[in-house]
Amino acid sequence: MLILGLNMFHADASAVIVEDGKILFAVAEERLNRHKHYGGFPALAVKACLDGAGAKITDVQHVAVGQDSDANLAKKVQYALANPAKILNFIKMRQRKESMREVRSLLGQALDLDASTLKFQEHHLEHHIAHIASAYYCSPWEKAAGFSYDGSGDFVSTMMARCEGHEIQVLDRVFLPHSLGSFYTMICDFIGYRKYGDEGKVMGLAPYGKDTYLDEIRKVVALKNGNFQLNMSYFKPLGSSQGMQVLPDGTVRLARHFSDKMEKLFGAPREPYAKITQRDMDLAYAMQYCFEEVFFHFANELHKRVPDENLAMAGGCALNSVANGKIFSRTPFRRTCIQPAAGDEGLAIGAALHTYHSVLKQPLREQMDHAYLGPEFSEAQIESALKSAGVKYRRLERAPLLDAVSDRMVQGNVVGWFQGRMEWGPRALGNRSIVTHPGLPDMKDVLNARIKHREWFRPFAPSILAEAQHEYFEHDHPSPYMLHVYKIRPEKRKSLCAVNHVDNTGRLQTVAREENPLYYDLIQTFGKKTGTPVILNTSFNENEPIVCTPQEAIDCFQRTKMDVLAIGPFFACKSEPA
Repeated sequence: MLILGLNMFHADASAVIVEDGKILFAVAEERLNRHKHYGGFPALAVKACLDGAGAKITDVQHVAVGQDSDANLAKKVQYALANPAKILNFIKMRQRKESMREVRSLLGQALDLDASTLKFQEHHLEHHIAHIASAYYCSPWEKAAGFSYDGSGDFVSTMMARCEGHEIQVLDRVFLPHSLGSFYTMICDFIGYRKYGDEGKVMGLAPYGKDTYLDEIRKVVALKNGNFQLNMSYFKPLGSSQGMQVLPDGTVRLARHFSDKMEKLFGAPREPYAKITQRDMDLAYAMQYCFEEVFFHFANELHKRVPDENLAMAGGCALNSVANGKIFSRTPFRRTCIQPAAGDEGLAIGAALHTYHSVLKQPLREQMDHAYLGPEFSEAQIESALKSAGVKYRRLERAPLLDAVSDRMVQGNVVGWFQGRMEWGPRALGNRSIVTHPGLPDMKDVLNARIKHREWFRPFAPSILAEAQHEYFEHDHPSPYMLHVYKIRPEKRKSLCAVNHVDNTGRLQTVAREENPLYYDLIQTFGKKTGTPVILNTSFNENEPIVCTPQEAIDCFQRTKMDVLAIGPFFACKSEPA
């Protein structure tokens, strides 16, 4: 049984193909068309999924979409009637989402087929149920508490659920306009981070701040009667697009979120790229602190209703790795499952797996145990790309390749590491990565000056052998998808100075041999030479979506000051002839 899952006409459009409950292939459209957070129809992703599965669209029995414009309709109507000025916006939103219902014609156009020949069954699943499904059905558990939170989806910002067997029972919803995601975005917008997806950047700024504005920001988002509410006087009305607009070319644009009241309280908003002041740092601190207060309140309330140690969590806010790292100390939950594409691209997986398990009642259950679900390229394709680009290279067997790359990392070289299948989700996890030494004091500045051009306050991530995690970090719950931030042990901070953030934390990736043998062996080889089984890992890109193809990797290598490229079995180095 083949099921095609889609996230479409929403940020981070994506596609996934599932066969008998097993995820065969998953990819976000942005990796293929190179438009960051692309929000149109994922035509290229659909084609890639079909090719990856060796299937035609006529082989697909079910298509599942992680959005349902009919969900929570009564609440939407109630809100519109209570706000007459917004009725026109409500109608426009309904009209815009009707395009979601034309799945057959959209697939026909994308694949140059007569839509009437497509016989699949179509399923639309509410946004936040799809999020929870993406985590729970990828977990190893038969029971869990389910939680989803983000900006908005199908008029809901937060959902709590009981997950048991094949079923997800919704326990509670928080409806718009109240949204932790919107709260976070509004503060980011005010301090000059106005693009969709910038929230993750500002998370790294928060530890530089102080508690100056805690009392003021608590007035923006407040816990009330066991729920939370936004004080809407701090926000601009978000209109029909709920604050986010997908333009005809698929570009995602955020509307201004903050009202004039923010300016009266805190002064003029920071302009993008202007100097970051202490005020901006203090607002970032208060934002993260208040976000965590509300999140942990909800997590503890959820545990009272579902007293289980397992938490299956998703939604864009579930990418807040700082909050995730504190779950075990601030709630009774002992284990989390957050699949690597916890944001909206993960809706495709959630919709597909929900159709398989909950709708079709299929018994087989597959645990997601790695994130390597995207395209891969043959040795011949890689070598052809190297020759076309005029890159001098040599081919190495596995052990000599690991030896040569680790030697260069020991010397402080910056290495582009392109191997196997591309990762699913926003993080580079060792197949489309830039890797280097984590213990050189100037390495962060070197990476930013020569390749990444990121803000000074954003940390880089450590990849560590799973069995060494407890030796270096103060928590041993695994973080295979770089979605938890933990404290680095005091005696290890110097040896990890390039990945040790200002608050002595790291957003780690734990690497087990069975998940990625080649990457594991690279870290192990480096560890034998340095005594540190950790490497610095950042995404293989330069202000663009993470590279997907050999050509994109080679182009990034050539136009930046990267020292070495290890691409498949081929080794290229700028400082020596091949």
